[in-house]
Amino acid sequence: MATLIKDIKLQDNIPNNILFEKHIEFIKEYGQDENNYEYGMTDYLRVSGMYWGLTALELMNTLPSHTLEKVAEYIKQCQDPKTGGISACVGHDPHILHTLSAIQILCIYDNLKAIDTEGVVKYVASLQLPDGSFTGDKWGEVDTRFSFCAVATLSLLKRMDAIDVNKAVDFVASCKNFDGGFGSKPLSESHAGLIYCCVGFLSITNRLDIVDRDTLAWWLCERRLHWIDGDALRIFILACQDTETGGFADRPGDIADPYHTLFGLAAMSLLGHDFVQKVNPTYCMPQHVIDRLQLKPQILT
Repeated sequence: MATLIKDIKLQDNIPNNILFEKHIEFIKEYGQDENNYEYGMTDYLRVSGMYWGLTALELMNTLPSHTLEKVAEYIKQCQDPKTGGISACVGHDPHILHTLSAIQILCIYDNLKAIDTEGVVKYVASLQLPDGSFTGDKWGEVDTRFSFCAVATLSLLKRMDAIDVNKAVDFVASCKNFDGGFGSKPLSESHAGLIYCCVGFLSITNRLDIVDRDTLAWWLCERRLHWIDGDALRIFILACQDTETGGFADRPGDIADPYHTLFGLAAMSLLGHDFVQKVNPTYCMPQHVIDRLQLKPQILT
């Protein structure tokens, strides 16, 4: 009998475990053919896509060491020599999202020396506005995602001193809503993705006291109408695997991609899967990398 979770019908042939070999091949082959439609359509997220794919491979204990120099050289080409920011692809404008992804990749490879890290610090600091918020790039869009990217990047580089942390915290705090959630800016509705960014931001800045834990937990759990059921969540995640091509999708039957593959594996790690490396929930990076960098983001207790 098929299983029904809210509006999603799960079929009987759900894999009972993670399809590691298929996922490894999926990640390695994704976007490799320059003549492929997917390759041409993913220029705008190439570096972030590298972060999703390489981190997924590391969580599956298969990060290829021989790609170190090639990856580092590509990221170096994406760094703007004027601003210090890093773009999604060679020739594109730098953006804080891709700057963070690049730093995460180089931290996983333990190869920050490959780029101008001081340039990155100056770029991130230049994006902070007087109210403490951050823009994503020179075009001026403000979003709490960018606040997270800023502190995540600078904490990985051990340069939090480059920004006004107190004002940054004040801005994120002003984005908290009556329901315990957080929005993209003050008075914006709560959104799970932005809650992740804001809680991650407060974890890094050691200000989780701002979070209304019980109210926020209730908001998050209402998205599934009941408190989190770990077994049901595992079944759902396993059902999101593409048994033919490999990779995870956002929901069963949809097209798999590197983004959901990484976060599917990260979720399985957080649920205690024995054969997926332990992931740090704040940075979405392997825990051993965070330990090597001696970072200790705050956790709710």
